[in-house]
Amino acid sequence: MESNRASLAFATLGHPGRLAVFRLLMRFAPGGVRPTEIAEALQLKQNTLSHHLSDLASAGLVRVERKGRSLYYAADIGATEALIGYLALDVGRARPDILSPLFRTHEGSTAMRDTDFAVLFICTGNSARSIFAEALLRDLGQGKFRSFSAGVRPNTALNPFALEVLRRNGHDVAELRSKHMSEFQQPDSEAMDFVFTVCDTAAAEECPPWPGQPITGHWGLPDPVKATGTDAEKALVFAQTYAALRRRIAAFVELPFASLGRMSLQSRVDAIGRDAKTAQKG
Repeated sequence: MESNRASLAFATLGHPGRLAVFRLLMRFAPGGVRPTEIAEALQLKQNTLSHHLSDLASAGLVRVERKGRSLYYAADIGATEALIGYLALDVGRARPDILSPLFRTHEGSTAMRDTDFAVLFICTGNSARSIFAEALLRDLGQGKFRSFSAGVRPNTALNPFALEVLRRNGHDVAELRSKHMSEFQQPDSEAMDFVFTVCDTAAAEECPPWPGQPITGHWGLPDPVKATGTDAEKALVFAQTYAALRRRIAAFVELPFASLGRMSLQSRVDAIGRDAKTAQKG
């Protein structure tokens, strides 16, 4: 990245509002977010958000795509990579004391191991979607994963429709419970290898960086708890949500972890969420 373009990018991100928008978009990367959802998550007025998005796009940090009647804004990963590279390699002169923390993993290399991964799923209430994911990975993972779930604002109890779906599909629900994500952010908490958000609210939440540099993914799904209609109609929505997560997790557990570096694995994780969303629309 040449200096003038880098200077514009840094100046653009120097505004707290624009930086907040860019940080939110990075939590959804590589996918995009509608302006109404950004404004709601950050409590911004629409005209203020429009100015921020326009400035970020002019600096080359954000791209926009029209899907049907909606515009979706997404962080430009290539531009972000170039900006970080400029800061680390050009300004930082590739000093190892600067670069080594960026590439450190649990094993001290860029390679992944093949088993015993700790995986956390986060949603808003931790009563349905993330609970589905926790149970599915536990039972489909064949002992290669330690599965956890938590909520941004967890409910006091699991949703009865969700429990019925899990029981009907042969999952043990005895140890499942709603938990706040702060349980996994304590100084002595286990370092996660993967952290997935399964709802847009959780993805938009401002969270501190997870220790251990986990690979992250956003596999957002509509909240089945908000389903309306008869009990049979609500039960169908929960079953459909379970089935969607089962497809994603089945694809995840089949990844060749030992042969993938972190960048390749991140791409595969992103692709699972993207392909699943495309299939839903189809």
